[in-house]
Amino acid sequence: MADDLDELLDEVENKFCRQSKPDCSGGVRTPGGTKNRPRENEEAAKGASSGERARVSKVSTKHSNEEEDLDDIIKDIINEKTFAKNPVKCISKCSTLPAETNITSTHAQGKRCCPVYLGGSTAPYGIGTNISQKTCDRLRCTACDFCVLHCDDYQWDKSCDYLFFRNNMPEFSKLRTKMVKKKGARAYACQCSWRSIDELTDLSVDRELRWVCSKHAE
Repeated sequence: MADDLDELLDEVENKFCRQSKPDCSGGVRTPGGTKNRPRENEEAAKGASSGERARVSKVSTKHSNEEEDLDDIIKDIINEKTFAKNPVKCISKCSTLPAETNITSTHAQGKRCCPVYLGGSTAPYGIGTNISQKTCDRLRCTACDFCVLHCDDYQWDKSCDYLFFRNNMPEFSKLRTKMVKKKGARAYACQCSWRSIDELTDLSVDRELRWVCSKHAE
């Protein structure tokens, strides 16, 4: 009887051991009883490789965008430096005193242009008369009470409008964004009006402008 029991135990043991051995047909038996076939392993490897390529592509795109942004920043810096090396010659000699004080203090010691001339960058500044015909650099607008800014060898862009000057005058750093370089021209502007002049012009011809000479010191 003992021998029969030993034989039965040996048979159970051998059967159990055979079932727990790896499958000889290929692949490894998982805890759930399924097998990872070589083909499935290959497909998993391809999927992982594809995901890695996508990740590398995203990183490359990000780096490319960062390089483009850096190039734009460098271009802006170069433009700023170029503008600084070739500054716009802008003049505005109006007194910063209130209008009443200015009239009182200069009435006895200044001369007024008659007629008042505007002109291009080649026209000299000075007291304008019928004989000398010099362009006035002491212009003030009676409508907005701003001094008239004038810049040599520049003209205003065609996109300029009233709101642009209303919001940005007299901040030159903002005004220059709509200045176009033009040899021989001169850009004039106050807070409510602007002109680009190429040649000597009598101010009285332009009925819309309310610019006057605020007198020149003798």
